[in-house]
Amino acid sequence: MTTASRPIFVVGCQRSGTTLLRLMLDSHPNISCGPETRFLADFAKVTEEGWDRIGLYGFPKSYWYEKFAEFFDSFQTEYAKSRGKTRWADKTPRYALSLDFIDALFPDCQIVHVVRDGRDVVASHRDRWGYRSAVKAVEKWPRYIRTAQAFGSQLPADRYLEVRYERLVDDTEAELRRLLTFLEEPWDAAVLDPQGAQHDVAGQYRDRSAQRRESSGADSPVYRSRVGAHRRENDPLLRLLFRVRAGKTLKSLGYR
Repeated sequence: MTTASRPIFVVGCQRSGTTLLRLMLDSHPNISCGPETRFLADFAKVTEEGWDRIGLYGFPKSYWYEKFAEFFDSFQTEYAKSRGKTRWADKTPRYALSLDFIDALFPDCQIVHVVRDGRDVVASHRDRWGYRSAVKAVEKWPRYIRTAQAFGSQLPADRYLEVRYERLVDDTEAELRRLLTFLEEPWDAAVLDPQGAQHDVAGQYRDRSAQRRESSGADSPVYRSRVGAHRRENDPLLRLLFRVRAGKTLKSLGYR
């Protein structure tokens, strides 16, 4: 499989900046990164939890993997071509927990794992979905990190890359150049201005993003106002829960 046809999967805990990176990649003239698919995780259950039923058809798991991959690749490729692109990417955060299945379907795919300070992830969950979601994120964030890193450690260097959200918004061009080098794609300044390209996104994302840029006073499409948001928004209980349940993971990533 040529580099130009290798699938790209962008994963990471929700509220880690995966959508921002998706739009940046989707702005590249060669790469199409459409809306989240999510259903590969359900396909994985078919060959795991449901094998006692589907196995009765008599086909091996490799047969089902081939069929799932064929279907998924077909619509992604057609969507990319309809937009004048030569390569597809998928951004679905929850696939961080299904990388073994994705690897079985697409053994040459490239995985981009977006990592963000878990305390800010918790703050963003609270801001977006409420307090209960923030409490759950205390457990969810380290699970996503550990699972994706454990699988990524088994892959060769040309198949797994971690992108830090903080670097992406602080030194955007340098981080995107590093990413495109990993993907073996040529540099194109269009990735620096995701707002200047057409994307298939929900209207609520556009509105929310515009509000954030306006409130931060940033002229750039990329704003830094959410870096360190936990200092303002996480209350003592969330801080304590995070320190107990996720502090070890935070420290292992070098966050202070």
